[in-house]
Amino acid sequence: MHLMGKILLGGVVVGSLLSASMAVADDGKVFGWVEKATLQPWGIEVKAKLDSGALTSSLDARDIELFEQDDEEWVRFRLKLEDQESGEVFSDEIERPVYRELTVRGAGGRDERPVVLMEVCMGDTVYEEQFSLRDREEMNYPLLLGRRTISHLGLLDVRDTFLQDPECGEDAELVPHDPEDDQS
Repeated sequence: MHLMGKILLGGVVVGSLLSASMAVADDGKVFGWVEKATLQPWGIEVKAKLDSGALTSSLDARDIELFEQDDEEWVRFRLKLEDQESGEVFSDEIERPVYRELTVRGAGGRDERPVVLMEVCMGDTVYEEQFSLRDREEMNYPLLLGRRTISHLGLLDVRDTFLQDPECGEDAELVPHDPEDDQS
């Protein structure tokens, strides 16, 4: 059954997606609400929650420190993640240019977070996406994928988990960040 451009709810097609969303998932991939993802270039396999309630993806980052380099704002942070495949803990200090600042308002008040571009393998494709940096140590999932990222993946089946394995080799397709996505 061809489901491109359809909304799948409980295994039943219930309607058509808006035409603006029809460019998604030409290959018909379906992802569960929790998936394994691999952070590139390190190859760290982590659990990722696909959260349609969030616009921007979020990554567990510790010791976040903003600094200037070559008249640009950069961020230094520590990744400390347990690799789901090996069980080993990966810990490394990373530096990235700040792509933008994100203001999050919630029950706890207002929070400013740096956003960086990073690559994540989902299924057999590497996606360069925006990730806000936040200490997610107390959260169940070190990686949260928001709507901007989900819109590139395919269909989301909210009833199921672990439908795709991250298998991105050296010749995997890379979907670069599209600044047009910033407008959504």
